[in-house]
Amino acid sequence: MFFNRFQLLFAVCLMILMAFYFIDFSKYRGEPPNITPTTPERSHVSRSSVTRPLPGSCTCPQDSYILKDHLPKEQSEELKQRRAREFQLNKNRTTSVLSRLLFALPNSPLQYPIQGYTVQPLTSTVIPERISFPALGLHAEKRKSYKVVLSVSKGILTTEIQHQYVTVKGSGENKLIIESSNLVILNSLLAKVSYTSTIYHINTGDLATFQFENHEVVFPIAIKQPHIPVLYDMGTDISSQVTITTKTFLRYRELKVLLDSIRKFYNNIKVIIADDSLEPEPIHRENILHYIMPPAQGWFAGRNLAVSQVTTKYFLWVDDDFVFTEKTKIEKLVEVMEANPELDVVGGAVEENQFYFTLIYEEGKENEGGCLYRKSQGKFHSLPGYPQCFLANGVVNFFLARTDAVQKVGFDPKLQRVAHSEFFMDGLGSLLVASCSHVSIGHQPKTADSQSSIYDKYRNPGENDEEFKLQLHFYKNNLKCITYG
Repeated sequence: MFFNRFQLLFAVCLMILMAFYFIDFSKYRGEPPNITPTTPERSHVSRSSVTRPLPGSCTCPQDSYILKDHLPKEQSEELKQRRAREFQLNKNRTTSVLSRLLFALPNSPLQYPIQGYTVQPLTSTVIPERISFPALGLHAEKRKSYKVVLSVSKGILTTEIQHQYVTVKGSGENKLIIESSNLVILNSLLAKVSYTSTIYHINTGDLATFQFENHEVVFPIAIKQPHIPVLYDMGTDISSQVTITTKTFLRYRELKVLLDSIRKFYNNIKVIIADDSLEPEPIHRENILHYIMPPAQGWFAGRNLAVSQVTTKYFLWVDDDFVFTEKTKIEKLVEVMEANPELDVVGGAVEENQFYFTLIYEEGKENEGGCLYRKSQGKFHSLPGYPQCFLANGVVNFFLARTDAVQKVGFDPKLQRVAHSEFFMDGLGSLLVASCSHVSIGHQPKTADSQSSIYDKYRNPGENDEEFKLQLHFYKNNLKCITYG
């Protein structure tokens, strides 16, 4: 009697445990749970893909500029509609299927590449082996037959077709089915699977689905047109490595002081001047290129012109009222850039003032725009091997920059007067920026004359200029608000 009661109690407990097991397991039958994977090797792969939720509304501090409040009321709705359309086009251009979030579930018999499988557009490429270890494979227990399915959306899949012990369907199509009673033969065909994109695109991707019975994984295929390297001949001296660039407007006295100071320390280095003065004065000096612009085109237009004519790997940006000193060692900035090839901009100090800032950006809702906060004297960690240098998002207006990187970002010529921070806002996510304290430049004292008073009239923005800048941030940068701290 006791034994029967014990058996009954054991059976009831077993049924309860089985019920909990199936309830818990059923949660994993659909979308994976919203957790951070604990196994790094599996954090990039997936049984199924998950679409990221739309970002929520971002936070605007109390002292922020709410940009929609600065739009002309009679044009605000039309501007919002145009911005929404332009933002969607930009999103379509800059995102791909590879930005989708993927999860990996444990204990799959399927072997597949986690990342690094890159193909050229319209080019057949075998999913590569890794030291004689095939990228695709099946590891399953003994069965009468094994069947795997591979599918893609932007290309076709091919493999060898063997008639004995194996059936292949869909070779040359976007869905490939391989079935065999021999696991070794099936794996040998998986090792020869090739992918070919069917549309030409220079930078996109595809997601491949790999299935066996109730097991399914998804892995990425990057479709990229390779870049042809653009290499600069660094030569043997600083003049073959760096060009000095500046923009001038009605300040020829200061410009001549700057040029004299440059020649005191660097005899042969090339200097490029963009000049939009009202009445240009000729400058005839060796290794100086003087470009005359239409009058009063603005600071950023001049920057674009000057940088567009640089032929060296780096350029040094200086204002026309700066002055070189014994501490203006361009070689030291080049050394930092060469030791850290991922850097794009390295700033120094002006009169021992090492100005720098960070940019904090929240994407926000698409129809509202993001929130941008500029934190003065904000910085990140120091550069390895250079404790006097640290990473930031923006630096003072004395910096060494990688020519091709800055040319890709450019300077918006709509911004004609005070707009230094805007260059680094446009370069956020594209330019890696650092600031160093061991290289500095001097600043000339301000002089009072008729030319300087005319200069100040153009230089100092009025209320209309500030309003224009805020409107430009609203539309161009898709911002809800901007905060200067």
